[in-house]
Amino acid sequence: MSERRRTNLARLLVGVVFVWNVQCALAFLINPEDYATSFELEGTVGLAMMQSVGVLFLMWNVPYAVALWQPVRHRTALYEAVVMQAIGVAGESWILWGLGTEHAALRSSLTRFIWFDAAGLILLLTAVWLVWRIPKNATGANG
Repeated sequence: MSERRRTNLARLLVGVVFVWNVQCALAFLINPEDYATSFELEGTVGLAMMQSVGVLFLMWNVPYAVALWQPVRHRTALYEAVVMQAIGVAGESWILWGLGTEHAALRSSLTRFIWFDAAGLILLLTAVWLVWRIPKNATGANG
């Protein structure tokens, strides 16, 4: 497969994760009431918490956007995205592991996030695999 094709496929994979994350961020920002009860939150505090999570998702996506733009030239941003995604899976799993069975709604929400982030991690690792051997100055890869 050509360097250009590998780069574009890597962009597609990073783009999928980026769009998923931004979509989730916007949903939490715009409609926090749809998600607060899933995290056992309520009232003004619950809405503000969900919106705060939305802001965090947007902040989290800066390296994803940079990696999407040029995954070869800005490979470090892609590596950062992989580490951030792995931290998400590990952290959410750790939180889930510590929850009692009486928190069914929260356990369900965390489980969805774990699957969501694990899928993103697989896509990002695939993107790394596609571009890691392409020289940063490759003309066909950085367009």
